[in-house]
Amino acid sequence: MTALDAALAGGVQLVDTPGPPPRPARPPGYWERIDRIVSQAPPLSDEQKAVIRTAFSTVSLNSISTVDESREAA
Repeated sequence: MTALDAALAGGVQLVDTPGPPPRPARPPGYWERIDRIVSQAPPLSDEQKAVIRTAFSTVSLNSISTVDESREAA
């Protein structure tokens, strides 16, 4: 992916682009520091994983129910 492709994609990974999206520009050493911090963090507990999954699934369920309610009102 070229820089132009990344800019046109608006930060979204293009479908035909393999691998992770490119990291945005940051000061020297920024991403290395982030990688060090992440690698030192303890793994998430099952409860923490469940909370995160619930937060994301609730958003999608709420948006689906809003669409269904608007159809019923019409």
